[in-house]
Amino acid sequence: MYQLRPIQPQDNTALAQIIREVSKEFGLAPESGFAVADPILDDLYTVYDQKNAMYWVVEDSSGQVFGGGGLSPLKGDSAILEIQKMYFLPELRGLGFAKQILEKAFQFTQQHCFQSCYLETTQNLWQAIKLYERLGFKHLKAPKGNTGHSHACEIWMLKEFG
Repeated sequence: MYQLRPIQPQDNTALAQIIREVSKEFGLAPESGFAVADPILDDLYTVYDQKNAMYWVVEDSSGQVFGGGGLSPLKGDSAILEIQKMYFLPELRGLGFAKQILEKAFQFTQQHCFQSCYLETTQNLWQAIKLYERLGFKHLKAPKGNTGHSHACEIWMLKEFG
């Protein structure tokens, strides 16, 4: 049995390890500019313990972390929230947690009076792209903001509310 909950400081190590493992699995190399190279990777709690930011963790009944995802204001355009760091271990995939986290992110976005959610991804994550499309994200021709990943992530998507 798995459950979603907000990130806690003790989750930092497990989440950093999961993001590194999943990134390697999908060929998302740090030297290519993917999120796995972010200097904040080992302290995600602090990153998401801020205004207009949130991160949800998926854990089992014994407290073992299997992944998570979050959002925070887009660097370079603080009127938009960016979906970030959504990674899951293989045993969690296909169980609907990405959709649940995205739905929570959409609620958070609207409750905090933002009009849209943005994300950047890559073709390697085609299953995630299909989910984003089903949930109303539209493809963009160019990146928004200044994420630092736009050169590595060739797919930019936006979901608007209202």
